[in-house]
Amino acid sequence: MNTNAPEAGWSSHGVYLALDTSTRVGSVCVAVGTAVQACAILDKPAAHASDLVPTIREVLDRAGVEVSEVTGIVVGSGPGSFTGVRVAAATAKGLCCALEIPLWAVSSLEAGAASLAGEGATLGVVGGATLGEFATAELSSEEMARPRYVLFDARSDRVYAACYVARDGGLDELIPPHATTIGEVLAADLPLCNFVGDGAHAHSDQIVGAGFPVLPAPAGTPSAEGLVTLVGRPPARAPVEDVARWEPDYLRPSSAERLAASKR
Repeated sequence: MNTNAPEAGWSSHGVYLALDTSTRVGSVCVAVGTAVQACAILDKPAAHASDLVPTIREVLDRAGVEVSEVTGIVVGSGPGSFTGVRVAAATAKGLCCALEIPLWAVSSLEAGAASLAGEGATLGVVGGATLGEFATAELSSEEMARPRYVLFDARSDRVYAACYVARDGGLDELIPPHATTIGEVLAADLPLCNFVGDGAHAHSDQIVGAGFPVLPAPAGTPSAEGLVTLVGRPPARAPVEDVARWEPDYLRPSSAERLAASKR
């Protein structure tokens, strides 16, 4: 049993490990409360499975933290790449069960919404800007206040989507995470939104043609520091009730599951 683990909920003095590999750019960080001590980017999507554990070790070493000192884990719960979501989920669950510490699961789409306006992490360079730090000088306060429609690419015309609005220092969910198509997203009666995420970039011509702005990366990219920020800011979020039974939010069956279902 990890004797350093807090007995109830999030602690400003707790040592937390956060990780997300739901999209092409993954990330890991170690924080005390919400104060990040060390962080790293995983920028090779095909290597997320092999790189995640060594990156966790590296970040813990740079933070001067032993794995036995970690008091909780925050994971991006998807949706996104099936392999990427599984990798982060399995790693987080394994560590929580081994260390007997709590797990917080946060939608990767929500973490993508938090990456706008420097609310995520400053981890490295993605698309010419630091991950989680969007250059807001070019946006007016009115533009910054627009809802954030986060789209993750799910291939072809498919996307994972959710919409959030910044309010009272946090994010309110306007449209919950769901699997859909870009046509269905744009056919809805939407307010003027800032579209972000790799799914927005993949379909930028259609989105801009429909009259909506698409903000460049890293806006919409989920980050480990963004996960810590979301869980650590009030109101307090409850950890997962049963870590062993918890499953991430895939939102739709994998290609293998769809193929198996078609043969029944």
